[in-house]
Amino acid sequence: MSLYATGNQTVGPYLHIGLNWLVTPEIAPRGVVGERFTIQGRLVDGDGVGVNDGLIEIWQANAQGKYAHPEDRQKKPLEKGWRGFGRVATDARGGFRFRTIKPGPVPGPDGEPQAPHLVVGVFMRGMLKHLATRLYFPDEPTNAKDPILKLVPPARRGTLVARHKGKGALEWNVILQGKQETVFFDY
Repeated sequence: MSLYATGNQTVGPYLHIGLNWLVTPEIAPRGVVGERFTIQGRLVDGDGVGVNDGLIEIWQANAQGKYAHPEDRQKKPLEKGWRGFGRVATDARGGFRFRTIKPGPVPGPDGEPQAPHLVVGVFMRGMLKHLATRLYFPDEPTNAKDPILKLVPPARRGTLVARHKGKGALEWNVILQGKQETVFFDY
């Protein structure tokens, strides 16, 4: 009997085949209170080439800072229909786009308030484990005091902050490798 190494199990390259029905680019449905934004960007590899079969997942609190999750026991309102979760696939050039609201501050470690942010998961071909990162809002004064953002070296924090692209529009790119690589968190 001989033992042979087997190939690795990967997420792709066929992400879109089984998950398209789960795509939810409208995170904040009509009637949900909050400052609305369209966020667009690209998922790119270390050579700057768009990843055409990626998936971006978003998890966030509502404008009052409450998650639609049973473990969030804050006594804050939660609008009917608010899920705070979305999933978007990348296009042929690695582009993605979703619509949401700016979340309110949520408690962080030791109860310290966190700056408004989105928790982001990145899935793509060749990865056994998804990447975890965050998106912060530009010109947000509480970014400077955010306990998680303060863990990131100052020179790298900009990879987590979106840029204004016009009224109600933000741009945020996910760069997988290289000089401007997005900060990813261990979990």
